[in-house]
Amino acid sequence: MGRKKVELKRIEKKICRQITFSKRRNGLIKKARDLSALCDVQVALLVFSSSGKLYEFSSAGSLAKILKRHRSYFEEKTALSNGANDAELYHGKYEKKIKSFAELLQTVQSIHRQVENSNFEELTLSDLEQTEMQVDAALRRTRARKTQLMLETINALHGKEMTLREENQRLQTQVSIRMNNLRMSPY
Repeated sequence: MGRKKVELKRIEKKICRQITFSKRRNGLIKKARDLSALCDVQVALLVFSSSGKLYEFSSAGSLAKILKRHRSYFEEKTALSNGANDAELYHGKYEKKIKSFAELLQTVQSIHRQVENSNFEELTLSDLEQTEMQVDAALRRTRARKTQLMLETINALHGKEMTLREENQRLQTQVSIRMNNLRMSPY
């Protein structure tokens, strides 16, 4: 007997959502590890829980190494080509995003190490305030980035909508012309 299909929507009960997240996160990391081992590829995986905790997997030892490789891949593509092609456009458009993501990742990893290596009972007030400020700054940057990406997506969709409307208008005009030609045709 097969499994029943799970409806993909937000799980309302918090405890059930946390259990599902934990199981699926572990499954996703296992799949990434398997893909890396079976196919001899480098895999980087980042997962942020709803509470903001970072879970990461990297088959290459560090995520920064894979991000550097990603950046250098597009730099090489750009250097090899003379005209503007997809690699140049991609590189130019996403280079800043990759750098800001790498910086954010380093900040989050630093905070994560501090939290993991610290006994909160022994931290001073200034240590806790500094950690809180770092977390707040990382959260603000994350939210700003999310907002920026959503606005870029909205703008891209508006542009696509305008293009489709123009194309639709052009096609309607062509259909009207052909219909008129058919009516006037003696056959």
